[in-house]
Amino acid sequence: MNIAILGASGNVGSRLVAEALSRGHRVTAVARNANAAADTAQLRHIAAAVGDPSLADRLAGHDAIVSAIHFTQAGPEALLMLVRKSGVKRYLVVGGAGSLEIAPGKALVDTPDFPAAYAEEAQAGKAFLGALRGADDLNWTFLSPSALLVAGERTGKFRLGGDELLVDAHGKSWISMEDYAVAMLDEVERPAHERKRFTVGY
Repeated sequence: MNIAILGASGNVGSRLVAEALSRGHRVTAVARNANAAADTAQLRHIAAAVGDPSLADRLAGHDAIVSAIHFTQAGPEALLMLVRKSGVKRYLVVGGAGSLEIAPGKALVDTPDFPAAYAEEAQAGKAFLGALRGADDLNWTFLSPSALLVAGERTGKFRLGGDELLVDAHGKSWISMEDYAVAMLDEVERPAHERKRFTVGY
């Protein structure tokens, strides 16, 4: 497949690039500081921001766009407009855990103990998910990690869920960035959550 990854130089974005390449896909890595000199037959770099007027045309023809851009860096209006202009049919978003429910109708980000340092990004992610749910013209998927998204190992062993926060037998909610990338690329290859949010955790 031809997969474009926005925010490709970040912690999650770089792991998505690595996972996609390991599966034999052709990847277009988009980041503000992308190095086109590192291009290969399988990997092409584009140095651009979301608002770059030429980016949509350069993304045209891809099978999927995966966005790993922080929600406070680019809102839904700019990103959804980019996807629409590109004509790419599938749009997958690296979501956050804050919008996951810990009880019916109660999001993690709205609890008193939610870390203040992450609240702005989490609320922006919650709003982004709401915008996607109102975008009837897009084939989108929003993958929320567990509460802790950390550097770790690629095990390929994890659980998938829907809108509820996943917690393991010890009360911990976590997933490695490497296994998160596995779950995202599984979804790219075999769509099972079109126009839905789902989550991944141990």
